[in-house]
Amino acid sequence: MPDIIHLLPDSVANQIAAGEVIQRPASVVKELVENSLDAGATKITVQIKDAGRTLIQITDNGKGMSPADARMAFERHATSKINDAADLFAIRTMGFRGEALASVASVADVEVKSKPEGEELGTFLHIAASEVKKQEVATCPGGTTISVKNLFFNVPARRKFLKSNSTELKHIITEIQRVALATPEVAFLLIHNGTPVYDLPAENHRKRIVAIFGNNMNQSLVPVKTETSLVKITGFIGQPKYARKSFGEQFFFVNGRYMRHPFFHKGVMQAYEKILPSNLIPAYFIFFEVDPAQIDINIHPTKTEIKFENESAIWQLLHAAVRQGLGKFNVVPSIDFDQEGSVDIPVPPQSAEGLRRPDVEIDPSFNPFEKDTVSIPSKGFSSGSDKNNIDHWEKLYGGMGEHGESNFEIQQQSQFRQSSISEEGEGKPVEHTRNFVILKNKYILTPVKSGLMVIHQRGAHQRILFEQFVEMLQRHEGVCHQLLFPQTIETNPADTALLAEMLKELNALGFDIRPFGPDSFIINGVPGIIGETDAATVVEAFLEEYKTSAVSVKDQIYERVAASLAIASSIYSGHQLMPDEAGQLIDSLFACKTPNYSPTGKPVVEIIKIEEIEKKFRN
Repeated sequence: MPDIIHLLPDSVANQIAAGEVIQRPASVVKELVENSLDAGATKITVQIKDAGRTLIQITDNGKGMSPADARMAFERHATSKINDAADLFAIRTMGFRGEALASVASVADVEVKSKPEGEELGTFLHIAASEVKKQEVATCPGGTTISVKNLFFNVPARRKFLKSNSTELKHIITEIQRVALATPEVAFLLIHNGTPVYDLPAENHRKRIVAIFGNNMNQSLVPVKTETSLVKITGFIGQPKYARKSFGEQFFFVNGRYMRHPFFHKGVMQAYEKILPSNLIPAYFIFFEVDPAQIDINIHPTKTEIKFENESAIWQLLHAAVRQGLGKFNVVPSIDFDQEGSVDIPVPPQSAEGLRRPDVEIDPSFNPFEKDTVSIPSKGFSSGSDKNNIDHWEKLYGGMGEHGESNFEIQQQSQFRQSSISEEGEGKPVEHTRNFVILKNKYILTPVKSGLMVIHQRGAHQRILFEQFVEMLQRHEGVCHQLLFPQTIETNPADTALLAEMLKELNALGFDIRPFGPDSFIINGVPGIIGETDAATVVEAFLEEYKTSAVSVKDQIYERVAASLAIASSIYSGHQLMPDEAGQLIDSLFACKTPNYSPTGKPVVEIIKIEEIEKKFRN
């Protein structure tokens, strides 16, 4: 039997490794920027074209590489950061495996220019698909510049599975955020298609957070700090009122390295229990400093999952630190009577002239225990007998039912009790759709032939708006209602790129949104069908819904935009509808193509069978 086991060629082995390490352009950015940090760079420039498909160029002012080091760096498992297995338990550098550059060079066209400190000339190296094309002496500034061109050019299947430019750029921005937050002492410049996205000078942690996420974040931050022999925890958490529905501002770092840690995330969320709804997620930027020997960062190719030796104890410390930070935030400030601008209490004049004792009229013969006593009539009121009050006591409760219901609720119940059930088809509301009861301002109850129909009020509004928005997008017939006072919104770079890509679809719906600076937009008009509403709130809610939407197929972009906008602009749960509005909502719902489900697939209409109701009252 011939031998069938053989060694893979280096190029194939590198491509296999690239499948784990280099998943998208953002992975290349992460690995190369981390190498720049390990080289001691204090300024890093990242230039991107076409979200990394065409070009990723990283320039730093680090130590640089000699000709031999530049060539050796692209060999698999070549590294300067560890020498033996014991070093794995004392790692403080970002990279150490020696797989990143070899993996990148196996799936792209790579050019390197590097010059060490004190040298007059540097090195130029060109590698494509793991094959060295050229290496020669070159003139270049100190540090290293690596250009990655045509990523996945030799792996068409991988390139085909890349997402849209906005999605890939969002991932690149996320990687830059993670690295920049961990190293505020390093300046970063991110440029996409010639336009600066981030220009971050060296600063402290708080200023770096504000520079990345906007000035609005500054007022939200609450400091967190605790230090023990086991771990040092510092950072910031967000105030509950600034929590959002989607992830994006939650960061853990250990020894300057970003990490994901669901267990620690649960510790933070439990600290917010009872002060934050379960569907909201607070922002946090928490930094751990521990002995490298007590963690293992070598359990995942991307090094974002880290194992702690004393995980449970650190969880308790983290939970207590967050609770302490929230407690300090909630403390009521004491009144400082010495501060400037305190309230001035008027002092009466020294002279008693002009002061007069007020006149008080009393009835010395008044006895409260006498039954027929008549009080002294005062201006604006007339006295009456006890018998007159007893005869008309019912008027005191003219606006309430026997159980405290309002006139409006009594009228609804009366309509419901007196209505006759029409003999229409199964699942159809009764004639005129005006026989209904609104329950808890959330559900509309109306009788049908087979029992009782329950309509989810907010879900119904979402379905109506969704179908109207889809029709507008298909026909390009959105009607814009111009705002008397235009509103501006500020966005972070990731949301800026997303909103810029969506402007065409949003304006087709009837919005009038235009760029208004590097990371801001001005809203001049909104679709007429969403009525009078806070335009900025609707657009911000749209961005949150769009980012968390599960649909990502490009052909379904209209439906995705329509669904996100319908959810963002629909009435909130608990909104009180007037009878005419509720009737119109029912009519509009059953005029929809798919009235039974909301745009997210949740049920809108449920029918409680008459048999189920009768079963409840059987003896």
